[in-house]
Amino acid sequence: MRKIVTLSVIMGMSSLLFSCQDKLKPNYQVFPNMYESAGYETYSESNAFKNGKEGQLPAQGSIKRGFVPYGLPDSPEGYAASKNVVKSPLDSASVDFEKAKELFNIYCAVCHGEKGDGQGKLVKREKFLGVPNYKDRQITVGSVYHVATYGLNAMGSHKNQLSQKERWQVAEYVMKLKSEL
Repeated sequence: MRKIVTLSVIMGMSSLLFSCQDKLKPNYQVFPNMYESAGYETYSESNAFKNGKEGQLPAQGSIKRGFVPYGLPDSPEGYAASKNVVKSPLDSASVDFEKAKELFNIYCAVCHGEKGDGQGKLVKREKFLGVPNYKDRQITVGSVYHVATYGLNAMGSHKNQLSQKERWQVAEYVMKLKSEL
């Protein structure tokens, strides 16, 4: 008899505990913002900013930390002026020719060839024609950097793929290839 009373008390207590529970709407929320977050439309207006429409913009004329602006414009005059730059801003100790060779093989050799002879894979397959041999060109470190930054003719810009230091290193490597041809 005692077992029946004990069992009925346990069943009654458990039914009281679990009968008030609603799994779709919990009674107490420790972090309510995690359960019911405020949904914001991605491109909607917001009163979090001054004018209510756009985010905070950087100050006029500001540059990011560590960035050194390249002073020559993307124009034929800028390219002609870049030929006067015969020394890169990198000192000779900071030029890593192994890294420069690796970057050249990734971004440049497919058209210009691994030796800089203008016989890359795409040229051999006749996808691009007229890729110059470095030996035949009047180039300087500055003009190579300028072309890598802005692009020239069919060659596109590489400033989004390569940092400034990497572009200068590749330019130094191109000059090394030119001297070896």
